[in-house]
Amino acid sequence: MKVTVLGSGGWGTALALVLLENGNDVTLWSYTQEESDVLRQTGENPMLKGVALPDELKLTTDINAVKGCQAVVLATPSFAVRSTAVALRDVVDPGTVLISVAKGIEKNTSLRLSQAIEEEVGDKCPVVVLSGPSHAEEVGRHIPTAVVAAADDIRHARLVQDLFMNTRFRVYTNTDRVGTEICAALKNVIALCAGCCDGLGYGDNTKAMLMTRGLAEIARLGVALGGKQESFTGLAGVGDLIVTCCSMHSRNRRCGILIGQGTPVDRALKEIGAVVEGYYAAANARTLAIKAGVEMPIAQMAYEVLYEGRDVNTVVVELMSREKRAEADE
Repeated sequence: MKVTVLGSGGWGTALALVLLENGNDVTLWSYTQEESDVLRQTGENPMLKGVALPDELKLTTDINAVKGCQAVVLATPSFAVRSTAVALRDVVDPGTVLISVAKGIEKNTSLRLSQAIEEEVGDKCPVVVLSGPSHAEEVGRHIPTAVVAAADDIRHARLVQDLFMNTRFRVYTNTDRVGTEICAALKNVIALCAGCCDGLGYGDNTKAMLMTRGLAEIARLGVALGGKQESFTGLAGVGDLIVTCCSMHSRNRRCGILIGQGTPVDRALKEIGAVVEGYYAAANARTLAIKAGVEMPIAQMAYEVLYEGRDVNTVVVELMSREKRAEADE
């Protein structure tokens, strides 16, 4: 199958390599010529050190590479998804399956990323979401990984399953794009909080509490927005939450560690040197929670730390001092 991957960051490159292994005709598109030249001249992506790029992988900066493709992967950061969809809409063939792999909520609209794509492309192409516990660094090194392909039409999810699945990259399917995307975006907020706990010197008990109660918040919001409860206990939910909260591959966790250690938020974001999706997702989580009338105390406190300068130690005490309730209370 002919496939173009839009976005040559670590995740886009790792997925391009999976597709290439599976015998597909793969082109990796870079936003700038400089990015593409680095890949061509060094034979590897600087975000995937030691992972060689095969000669068969085509490199380009020409968006017209999507013409004639049966599938196109959108692997740009969340802030660039809409502009990429705009560039795509006039050149992509009708019926091409668009695969959204970025994890986030659009900054100014609080839309899920597949919604942003559909606003620009319309019903010209079906959109499938691919998500789950999948660090690019590990996928690039052939570490066994499992993800989920979510689509309104299960046939499109199965096409993506067939496209990517092999003996080290397993793909499940579901029909819950809403739940899958809410999980993908909001787990980054909880990962930032988990990093803060690490930076404060807290232990495993604290992180387990945070992850469990954080997942309960994500599920409450996701279900209120139309997601399916079972998605939150699956790969896109608890699976991605575990990997993002516990791994040093996670930019969100590393940023949280700095904040917990006392680094100002703006400096912590700069020190990470790449997009920290959880920072933007915290603002959108708050907006969505207010609109849906859903209580999300952890996400709210994350917002106050990140955007209002609240002290991390103070908000921890406030969270621990909330009124008594049963665990299953909404």
